[in-house]
Amino acid sequence: MTPREIRFRQAAIAYFVYGLLYMAGAIYLASLGIGTQRMTGVTGGIVWFVLGTLLIVVFPWFITQGPRAPGYLWFTRILTLLVAFRAFGVGQVALRPTIPTVPLPGGGEISMALGAWVFFLITLGTMVMLAHASWSRQR
Repeated sequence: MTPREIRFRQAAIAYFVYGLLYMAGAIYLASLGIGTQRMTGVTGGIVWFVLGTLLIVVFPWFITQGPRAPGYLWFTRILTLLVAFRAFGVGQVALRPTIPTVPLPGGGEISMALGAWVFFLITLGTMVMLAHASWSRQR
């Protein structure tokens, strides 16, 4: 396996973990009734989560194809920009939380700002991995 293929594999793993963490967070927040603006009714919520699951499964596969096919390389570059845009949105939530705290599973609570900063760092790390794979000049 070439160094470039290794970078794409690492980026795919990073994106997969990012997707799982976001899905877990979204399901938990939806169960609390937080952040459900995009979901309209039960059907809309199910469609949203099915689509998210497909992205978690399919996108890492596309990312691993990057070194072999030019179209997949551009897919990873565009995905890098979309993840950067997502990081910007999460950063806005961290700076201006919509609610003060979020209850934690098993008791306790965490400030929404702190939770958003954690997700911001996860998103930023994923973006860096994708960028390193798709824009690196080393073969």
